[in-house]
Amino acid sequence: MNDFANEPSEGATSSLLAQKSQLERRFQQILDQVTPFTPYRWAGTSVLLVLFMFRVIYAEGWYIIAYALGIYILNLFLAFLTPKFDPSVEMDTQANEMEEGPSLPMKNDEEFKPFIRRLPEFKFWYSVTKATVISIVCSLIPFFDIPVYWPILLMYFIILFGLTMRRQISHMIKYRYIPFDLGKKSYSNRRRV
Repeated sequence: MNDFANEPSEGATSSLLAQKSQLERRFQQILDQVTPFTPYRWAGTSVLLVLFMFRVIYAEGWYIIAYALGIYILNLFLAFLTPKFDPSVEMDTQANEMEEGPSLPMKNDEEFKPFIRRLPEFKFWYSVTKATVISIVCSLIPFFDIPVYWPILLMYFIILFGLTMRRQISHMIKYRYIPFDLGKKSYSNRRRV
């Protein structure tokens, strides 16, 4: 008997790899097409989140999945609010450099540094959407319906949210940065009569 009868041939493997590559390219093309439509992307994700919440409330289960999703989204939101280059670390580095000797520029206020997020908006949206879809799929599997007392999870999440947001807001106030674009100011060239 032939021992290699159960192994896939090289042609079948290369065909599967070609199909996988084609699917990845198509998926990336779809992502590229939806990138400029920020409000619609977030509306779709919000609908998915509401569907998941209705699933959890209606079925009265999967509280652990909902809690894990909430913690994950909170973690992503904090990365979204945090600057890529943390000003507290830069201040410590500048203090150490000042002890060693002066360096250019002498004043930090003279240099313009735009706010760059640690987690860009598109990656934030993509991660939230992917996690929500995974949560919805997990809520369809009875194995993940672990019985817990949900009010404790809810209170713990609210306390965790309050503490982390208070810390983040105090960090934003201390280092004077705003993570949101409040809109471009428009200047008109028209004269008022």
